[in-house]
Amino acid sequence: MAAEAVLQVWQGEGAAAAREVSPERAPDFALAQRAAAGDMEAFEEIFRRNHRLVYGLCLRMTQDVAEAEDVTQEVFILLLRKVGGYRGEANFTTWLHRLTVNQVLMRFRKNKSRREDALEETEPQATEALAVSARRPAQMVDRITLERAIAKLPPGYRAAFVLHDVEGFEHEEVAQMMGCAVGTSKSQLHKARAKLRKLLAG
Repeated sequence: MAAEAVLQVWQGEGAAAAREVSPERAPDFALAQRAAAGDMEAFEEIFRRNHRLVYGLCLRMTQDVAEAEDVTQEVFILLLRKVGGYRGEANFTTWLHRLTVNQVLMRFRKNKSRREDALEETEPQATEALAVSARRPAQMVDRITLERAIAKLPPGYRAAFVLHDVEGFEHEEVAQMMGCAVGTSKSQLHKARAKLRKLLAG
C-alpha cells in the first residue's frame, strides 16, 4: 500500500509542481504530522519539496542512475511509514538525509559487488574507461574523471566524502548519518581523499 501511494505521488509530480504554492509554506514538523496521520496532500508536498534532494544524494553516492532512482523510491516508501518519527528536533532535510544515507548504505551491504574489500581490489582498473574525446572541454573531462574516480571508492569512503566534501555537512553530522563514531567518519574521509588523489593521478 505504501509503495502504491508513493508511486502515485511520483507519477503525479508534474501536476503537483504546476500548483500554486502558498507563500506561507507549512512548517516541516506540521507537514510531517499531517502526513503521518494519513494526509496524502501533506506527503505529496514533502515529496515535491525533497525528492530532487534525495535523488541527487542517492546519485552521488551510488554513481548509478537506475540504482539512484530505485533507492529514491525506497526512501519515500520508507518515509511514508516513518515520517511520524520526525520530532522537529533537527532540520527536516538533515533528518531526511540520514534516512537516505542509511538506505543507500543498506543497498551497498546487500550488493556484494559493492563491498569495500571487493572495491579495494578494483582500484588498478579505475582509469579503464577514461578515453574521452580530446575535443571536449577540459572542465568536462575533469568532471567525468572525478565522477568515475568517486564511483571507484569503497561505499563507506564514498559516503563520507560525498556528505562532507560535496554536501558540506560537519564531521559530527556525517558520523550521525552514517551511524558511526566521529573518528571513524574522519578516518574514512581521509582515506577517501587519499584514494581519490591516487585515482586521479593515475
